[in-house]
Amino acid sequence: MMQLYQNPASPYVRKVLVVLHETGQLDSVDMIASGGSVVDTSKMPLAENPLGKIPTLVRDDGPALYDSRVICRYFDTLAGAGLYPDSRLWEVLTLESTADGILDAAILMVYEARIRPPELHYAPWIEGQWAKVTRSLDALESRWMGHLAGPLDMGQIAVGCALGYIDFRHGARDWRGERPALAEWFAELSKRPSMEATVPVG
Repeated sequence: MMQLYQNPASPYVRKVLVVLHETGQLDSVDMIASGGSVVDTSKMPLAENPLGKIPTLVRDDGPALYDSRVICRYFDTLAGAGLYPDSRLWEVLTLESTADGILDAAILMVYEARIRPPELHYAPWIEGQWAKVTRSLDALESRWMGHLAGPLDMGQIAVGCALGYIDFRHGARDWRGERPALAEWFAELSKRPSMEATVPVG
């Protein structure tokens, strides 16, 4: 059986778990608890992934796979689920990349507060990361709603996981206020069983 190094608080892990739910492959993977940070690598899957990041997927028939984009596409291919449809592949990949960029910035904000001592926190840097998030959310609201309203694909899953992470770690910042269409779309996506089953905790 394949092994997935994961943590229920990770939005990148959540992407993979949503795909597993949506494609009916959850029972094919053994979940291995993992975590850590660059200053505490003791619980990271370093032997499987030199970057130590999660998710990392250990297969029976090949080297471990990482990062989340690679793993999601792997499971989509195994299932033939069509979450990366040829007819709009570049749009899906760009949307997934945008969502992952939102996550990168949002997670760096968390690390700044969690890892660096308070006297070294740099507010302009934190707000610069948040500016990346808000610009991306504005782009989703103004350019991508037509795509988000279409059949479920990996871009939509990634965006949903990114918005869920903002609520999870940055809930005090009101991203919905000026983005009613995106907020309404996310509320509907969040009703899917795959999203309800993977709400982040920790």
